[in-house]
Amino acid sequence: MSYDKTKWIYENDPHNEIRYVLGTVGVKPLLCFGINPSTARPGNKNLDNTCKSVQRLAINNGFDSWIMINIYPQRDKNPDKIHNKIDKTIHQKNLSFIDDILSENQTNNPRIIWAAWGTLITKRPFLIECLIDIHTLSQKYNCTWVSIGKESKFGHPHHPLYLKENEKIKIFGMKSYINTLKNKPAITT
Repeated sequence: MSYDKTKWIYENDPHNEIRYVLGTVGVKPLLCFGINPSTARPGNKNLDNTCKSVQRLAINNGFDSWIMINIYPQRDKNPDKIHNKIDKTIHQKNLSFIDDILSENQTNNPRIIWAAWGTLITKRPFLIECLIDIHTLSQKYNCTWVSIGKESKFGHPHHPLYLKENEKIKIFGMKSYINTLKNKPAITT
């Protein structure tokens, strides 16, 4: 697949069954974490509705670019169809890409991470463990976690779809959220 590497960031596997990173190049990116990637590819006409929302909300919140990463990098339009058990190899590779992104240019631009997985975190028990690994990694770089929109009644951050374009980012209590997940992994909505 060819795309303009001066404008787009894209990391996937050779069969396009796994997508680790998709985003635009910029100085002040908003990092967005969803559950799993769907069909989006580099190029505005190739974005799915979730990535279109991420792009719109990043720009409207003062960021010049965005990077979409997922808690689990397996591609599927339907999160119900992701693996039933974790593939540790792709999880570790996902963490490696996340580490690379979080470590870039930290002195000038501390990373802002948008928690944007909605209630989909409850689709598989291993997703919580993946998120805990990602959160631990983010602490190494003193990242700030934010959300956009109203959290669910059990505290899950809002998914990017169906958010109004004028919604503003707010600090997300990631440590307390993680503690809630650890103590009550059966929370579903």
